[in-house]
Amino acid sequence: MGEREAGKAAPVPVVIVAGLHSEARTQAVEQLLREVPGAVAVHHDLRAPEDGRVLRTVRDAGGVRDWGRPRMRSDCTCCAVRDDLVPTLLSLTGGAYPLIVVDLWDSVEPQGIAELIAGAPEGSVELVGVVTAVDTDSLLPFLTCGDDLDEQGLALGPGDRRTVADTFARQLEYPPVLAVGCAGVAEPADAVLLEQLHGTARRYRLGSAGLVPAALGGFDAEAAAERQHPACALLPQPAYAFGVGTVVWQRRRPLHPGRLYAALEDITCAAVRSRGRVWLADRPDTLLSWDATGGALCIEQAGPWLAALPDGAWPLEPPARTVAAALDWHPEHGDRAQHLTFTGPDLDREQLLRLLDSCLLTDTEYEAGRASWRTLSTAFDELLGTPA
Repeated sequence: MGEREAGKAAPVPVVIVAGLHSEARTQAVEQLLREVPGAVAVHHDLRAPEDGRVLRTVRDAGGVRDWGRPRMRSDCTCCAVRDDLVPTLLSLTGGAYPLIVVDLWDSVEPQGIAELIAGAPEGSVELVGVVTAVDTDSLLPFLTCGDDLDEQGLALGPGDRRTVADTFARQLEYPPVLAVGCAGVAEPADAVLLEQLHGTARRYRLGSAGLVPAALGGFDAEAAAERQHPACALLPQPAYAFGVGTVVWQRRRPLHPGRLYAALEDITCAAVRSRGRVWLADRPDTLLSWDATGGALCIEQAGPWLAALPDGAWPLEPPARTVAAALDWHPEHGDRAQHLTFTGPDLDREQLLRLLDSCLLTDTEYEAGRASWRTLSTAFDELLGTPA
């Protein structure tokens, strides 16, 4: 945080702490409050809104200092957080507090809140860190839980169709810092799974001396959003230890839509977590994102491949995307490629690779050309919501 003009107060630093593992998250928040004297935490309790209002508390290391009940403008409790959070943060600026910790309720994902805070009035608050707290004892059970959040009392409204597994995966993979604890017996395989899922994260034990400095180390919301884009996401690397493995599948040939569709269940259930981007033969210009957790798959259109855009449109794309494409550019296909990663215990690597390869175009299909590719199958039209 640089110096500001004379007479003007520096923006108040803000750290977000997220996580479905509420006990671990609370430990991380309490550690920040203890180690930064005078810090306060803002928390919106979304468990049971009363009369269209949610409970918001502001506390320090000694307990609750203030509370309020902001009104919901709809049946979406997360909308109440978004409406109330920045005004609450602004009310806490002015030099009284050295740090504000935003203690997110269980199923609130940090990316949207980080971007909200990053857009606050300039000079008021500064987002300096995002942390997700993780209990390794519950890591695998949460990543394999296909229950809807509503079944667990964690939905943010009637329209919230997220599952426990996919919500936890997004909480886990977005932040640069993970606060790690274990309520039971620490197992090496759990630590390995966490490392393979988010290898670039800095991991600190709850209570360790390094956690707070790391949490305050700085955060760029725009760069973090770029890292989530399927075209340039930093995907896991091949690894294996303690029975946990990561398999990376990369190919330069399009997938047959009919054969892939028929194999979706087997591919999706092969690993606890799989991510990446795919190239379907009948949609040669469309990048598709692949996101699967706990046996549930989300495959969506993520815009055009860079190679499908006119040169004049390239400067409008995130720099990270053009750099990533340049590093792996193919003279014929450009950035079109298959790149999927699969992580989990007891992976059958050879069987998975054979299954994936069987979904690629055969030599005859490939040599028939793009006009022929578009007529191969309409299997994904309903899933993707539009014909190729």
